[in-house]
Amino acid sequence: MTTITTTTSPKKKLSPRKRAQRIRIVQYIVLALIVVLAIVTVDGQAIQQVFFRPDLVVQTISPALGRAFLNTIIYTAGAFVFGLVLGTILALMRLSQVGPYRWLATIYVEFFRGLPAIIVFLAFSLLGTALKGFQFPFDPYGTVWTALGMVSAAYISETIRAGIQAVPKGQIEAARSLGMPPGMSMQRIVLPQAFRIITPPLTNELVLMTKDSSLVYVIGLTTSAYELTKFGRDMANSNANITPLVVAGFCYLIITLPLSYVVRRMEARQRKATR
Repeated sequence: MTTITTTTSPKKKLSPRKRAQRIRIVQYIVLALIVVLAIVTVDGQAIQQVFFRPDLVVQTISPALGRAFLNTIIYTAGAFVFGLVLGTILALMRLSQVGPYRWLATIYVEFFRGLPAIIVFLAFSLLGTALKGFQFPFDPYGTVWTALGMVSAAYISETIRAGIQAVPKGQIEAARSLGMPPGMSMQRIVLPQAFRIITPPLTNELVLMTKDSSLVYVIGLTTSAYELTKFGRDMANSNANITPLVVAGFCYLIITLPLSYVVRRMEARQRKATR
């Protein structure tokens, strides 16, 4: 009696490339199903009436919107300059060999990084009440520049500190071997290279500050000093429709998208330079 044995060939494993292709196909199918489900279930006319009412879009695009747009840029630019200067000082203090400088800078950074920006704005708006007769120069711009700048300085200082520490120590030693004082070597050798390294993250910080300027509404503004969010909120409340806020949101995109593009270009250039 003969016994017949059958052998089964081992199951062929998919190559990593084939597996990745199948995963992508599944992802495309899931995405297509989500899009189809959204088209079927979402009421487009209702969304248009709530978010994109044509008559309110036309009404919102006005000289007042342009003034709010300009105010947003002024608030952000002034606060960024203030934060950059203060952040540089704080970064140098944190790297100082003098203990009290390091302690003060560390306390400042940890305090303002842990505190919500809206609380800082509220505190600064009440300084005039707490200190009789006190007023920031160029108010309300001075108030916004100081409040937003002090918050951003805590983050900028950490970015600058990281940039300074990224500069090769050999360059500092070479500058000192040439008889250059520490302050001069920091000013002429270290800081220029550090800022070249940290320009992309600093630009990212500028994008974040542009969005944080929307908190300015809590300090109480006159109509001429409105920024985009305050302008959009008032129009949305008066018309019982969110379309003006959507228009204001697109205005923020007009500011932030070019900045984001600049960041990507600078990061790509840095990657090419380090290869």
